Amino acid sequence: MNTHSSALRSPTRYINRHTMLSLIVVLTLGLFTYIGLTHPKGQDYGWLSLLPTALVLVFALTTHRTVEALFCGTIAGALMLDPDNAVKHIVNISLEVMVNDTIAWIILVCGLMGGLIAILEKGGSILSFSNLLVTKIRSRKQSLLMTFVLGIVIFIDDYLNAIAISSSMKKVTDSYKVSREKLAYLVDSTAAPICIIVPISTWAVFFSSLLEANGVATTGQGINEYISSIPYMAYGWVTLAVVFLVATEKLPDLGAMKTAERRARAGQTKPDGARDIDFGSDIKAHSNSTMGLINFLLPMFVLVAASWYFGIDLLAGVFVAIAFTICFYGAQKLITMNEMFDAVYDGIKVMLLPLATVIGGFMLKHVNDSLGITQYVIETVGPHLSAQLFPAVIFLVTGALVFATASSWGVFAVAMPIVFPLAAHLGVPLHLTIGALLSASAAGSHSCFFSDSTVISAQGSGCTAMQHAITQLPYVIVAVAFTTLFFLIAA
Repeated sequence: MNTHSSALRSPTRYINRHTMLSLIVVLTLGLFTYIGLTHPKGQDYGWLSLLPTALVLVFALTTHRTVEALFCGTIAGALMLDPDNAVKHIVNISLEVMVNDTIAWIILVCGLMGGLIAILEKGGSILSFSNLLVTKIRSRKQSLLMTFVLGIVIFIDDYLNAIAISSSMKKVTDSYKVSREKLAYLVDSTAAPICIIVPISTWAVFFSSLLEANGVATTGQGINEYISSIPYMAYGWVTLAVVFLVATEKLPDLGAMKTAERRARAGQTKPDGARDIDFGSDIKAHSNSTMGLINFLLPMFVLVAASWYFGIDLLAGVFVAIAFTICFYGAQKLITMNEMFDAVYDGIKVMLLPLATVIGGFMLKHVNDSLGITQYVIETVGPHLSAQLFPAVIFLVTGALVFATASSWGVFAVAMPIVFPLAAHLGVPLHLTIGALLSASAAGSHSCFFSDSTVISAQGSGCTAMQHAITQLPYVIVAVAFTTLFFLIAA
């Protein structure tokens, strides 16, 4: 009787809970509409510009759904900007984002990288590489260290790092009962943090061009200024130290990571609700282990070499790598041409969720730019800064902006014209300012639960973006704290 009563009551609780959530959403959007209707046109939004991002954070933490949270924040921002034409505004934002050069580059790179990994997977090369590592690695600690080392070696781009390493190391870390969340943390933490301190990376190319565009460096000298500032990019160095301590198990499991590792040691490495990338159950490793290793490493080498040859352009590199791999595998008759082409399509499909998250993030960035959130925050903080506090505060403030908007590159296109003149006025050394900004970019991208590196690392490792973000958060806080201390001392 009690069981029957409980069953009758539970649908009521379900309906009440979802009715309440729906009511909250309606009231929240009504509030944003009211703000849009009553706010004077052409006037700065001030602190109100923070509200859409705050809504995204609350929505995502409550529901653990990142894409929906981003689109909800975008809708809220559109209602603030122009409630009478909000739908048309959202449509225009969508179209502007989809024709944006950066978003087009990301879609092509992520989709084709997924396609390349799918060919390697279906050709048995990733399995061959993983099987070889399993025979060489003798302990749990060695599996963690190998992930850390691979993350340092593959430094040319954070996307390449996140996708390739997570795919190849899952079998190894699973065999030693390492949680997928810890694998995602190791992969993500050697992605953006490594890319900022290695001058041969997509990050270095982009930011050195920004330095030239803002008059901080003369034409052609942006990369030299960037290289001179690498010692001051503290977040990259501190994060590598923290990751090394985690990999060597000198730093204990913290927060949600402790729960994840306890579950993994009990035999469940993959968390509930997560999905593995699955390209088929009939995949077999190469009969010759040496050839299997070559089949994995040679396409990776071609990818890195071609990217470097074409000016650190991962898109050019992945085009060349796919063409090479298709010819290379075709000559060996590992799999048929049709299977390889199908693999490319399957790989692109696998990347749809990360790409939807990135597109949602860019739409939110567009709304935030229109609301003036970056200018408001920096201009509000700026007048209260001294030369001693400037690097640390700029690191924390711009890092928080990147965390809130998932725009590790876009924020700085807006912030640099404000930050550099302010730093010069206060007499802050240029290299320290550059180091603070690059550290903030890496920290914000690393910690944000809907940034591109976070969702791709989680996707490749076999956990959700929220599971990855929540478990790595304590380590991010440790790294941020020590980085802030560095800038306080260095100033």
